[in-house]
Amino acid sequence: MRTRLIAAFLALAGPLCVAQSLTAPADDSAPTSAPKKPILFDLKSIDKTADPCTDFYKYACGNWMKNNPIPGDQVRWGRFNELSEYNNYSLYAELKSAADAPKSPLQKQYGDYFAACMDTETVDKLGIKPLQAQLDAIAALRDIHQLAAFNATQERRGGSAFFNVGITQDQKDSTQQIAATGQGGLSLPDRDYYLNTEPRYKKIREQYMDHMQKMFVLMGDTPAQALTEAANVMWIETELAIGSMDRVEMRDPSKRYHVMTIAELHALSPDYNWQAYLDGIKLPAKTINVSSPQYVTTVENELKRGDLAAIKSYMRWHLVHSSATLLAKPFADENFDFFNKTLNGQKEQQPRWKRCTRMTDQALGEAVGQDWVRENFPGSSKANMEKLIKALENAMAEDLKTLDWMSDATKIEARKKLDAIADKIGYPDHWKDYSSIVVKRDDLLANVTHATDFERKRNLAKFGKPVDLTEWGMTPPTVNAYYQPSQNNINFPAGILQPPFYDNSLDAAVNYGGIGVVIGHEMTHGFDDQGSQYGPTGNVKYNADGSIGSWFTPEDKAKFKERSECYAKEYDGFQVAPGQNLNGHLTLGENSADNAGLRIAYKALMEVLSKPDEASEPLYMDGTRDGYTPAQRFFIAFGQVWCQNQTEQSARVSAKTDPHSSGEWRANGSVQNFEEFGKAFGCKVGQPMMPASGGCRTW
Repeated sequence: MRTRLIAAFLALAGPLCVAQSLTAPADDSAPTSAPKKPILFDLKSIDKTADPCTDFYKYACGNWMKNNPIPGDQVRWGRFNELSEYNNYSLYAELKSAADAPKSPLQKQYGDYFAACMDTETVDKLGIKPLQAQLDAIAALRDIHQLAAFNATQERRGGSAFFNVGITQDQKDSTQQIAATGQGGLSLPDRDYYLNTEPRYKKIREQYMDHMQKMFVLMGDTPAQALTEAANVMWIETELAIGSMDRVEMRDPSKRYHVMTIAELHALSPDYNWQAYLDGIKLPAKTINVSSPQYVTTVENELKRGDLAAIKSYMRWHLVHSSATLLAKPFADENFDFFNKTLNGQKEQQPRWKRCTRMTDQALGEAVGQDWVRENFPGSSKANMEKLIKALENAMAEDLKTLDWMSDATKIEARKKLDAIADKIGYPDHWKDYSSIVVKRDDLLANVTHATDFERKRNLAKFGKPVDLTEWGMTPPTVNAYYQPSQNNINFPAGILQPPFYDNSLDAAVNYGGIGVVIGHEMTHGFDDQGSQYGPTGNVKYNADGSIGSWFTPEDKAKFKERSECYAKEYDGFQVAPGQNLNGHLTLGENSADNAGLRIAYKALMEVLSKPDEASEPLYMDGTRDGYTPAQRFFIAFGQVWCQNQTEQSARVSAKTDPHSSGEWRANGSVQNFEEFGKAFGCKVGQPMMPASGGCRTW
């Protein structure tokens, strides 16, 4: 699940739709068979040789992990991936049919987009030519002070050097949409990859240099020129890494909100002509939220160095890096070898049909999604989800009353926020109109550019207009969900409302352990360390002195922070690879939501089972089904959502960049903090899943 935050716009944005790679064997033009549909509550996945009180994750998922090795074209394989592959296949069938015999203008558009992606012969013939005009424009730059105006001309292609500006909600007034700029411009996964002095990171930097040299040679450099250009890029990106806020800091709304006038921003970076840039993108903003002032200062220092050749190297690199998967086979192969194989441990590239299917969904998701939901999302699913959400909201409202650490004053405010949460299920009420996007069957990069330009203009057009609360941040087939703090709403795309999360033919216990916990997770994001800073309407509360306020009383805020730190310290101790632990503060919001969501869903289930006439399945005749009580089935269904295998390299990258914990600790970390799990499985106090301390809890 993903927490959707107010956007901190990256300094260098790549193409809107980039697949992992666009090179593939000649015989992979179509899947050989349809993937098997996942199931909810899989008895065969349970490893009964494991003790659930010692290692619940191994108990719930042990056999699944043995029987589901990581496919060669993946770096992590779990239940989310299973369902994503299933959905992706159904999307492929839709796209292939549209490419071959479209039945509407909409199908003609997304069918041609897919067909252009699949046309490897044309892509390979073009080589570097699709980028030549941009490369020539970079070469023509004669003065660093031209950079801002130049960046404005690159917006339609989705990229610019160091900075760009986008439109987002104002966290002080969520009804307003304001201009914002942020930090970015790094190619490696995290600033730590540039700054950490451990041997493993030094080796990655050496491999990155080698990769850049090879890419510059492919662009036409001599080996000596390529070495110089790669060194220029490494220097600039390292400086940007030093001047960037880390991921934990970026989670704090107070640290990424600094509204400045254009004059103030210009004073911070006088060598970048912000007004020329804004004029170039036709944005009449008088103020901009600068999420990372220190990043702006860092870029200014690079501009003051006056090394135009180095900056051109940096711009050339980011152009080819962001486009590599859209170019001829040599570029795509080299990109895969470093970013997928070396960094993440992926053994082989995904078949082209998979990547082109996802690319089309990303670019034209609400066009593809309209037809997909008609075939794959029955109306009953939405109605059933509405009932589940209502049950979870009622359970949380009751749970609030029982919190002994919270004062009545804070409980009243928490209830106001809970009551204000809006629910979005399945797909948008109004579909995007993509008719203005020009799509050709023989020009992949142009199609991507046109789709990028469409989204860029759509974003800039929001400036000064009311916020559209009906807009979605995920496409309908997506296997995910999110909470939007600035709008105080929870969002569940149709793609996730299937097994292994939801199956209306099964008992309430497993559905509440699956999709019920997902609902609880997203709902309680509004009350985690980040979400709790936003009020019922999506505003961050500010005090008269400009500091961040809260709807907590000061005493309750201190108690909340103490309880949150319990989670941070606990998850800091969980290892995901030899010598690599989770970052408890980076994952704090997701861990809090996992734990609170589990409690809320369990409470809602107990309420349903206490009223047989409201239960969605026959009663358990002897108290069990398949040998398990309703409580045990609930927890096993929850645990099996997180079954996964992951390469060591990918686990290390995730520990540095992903705000979510790994599957093992999303399962074990949550149940060991919930006393009802120990009761369900007869655990003894002191066993790993039932610690004597009683574990951590906020909500």
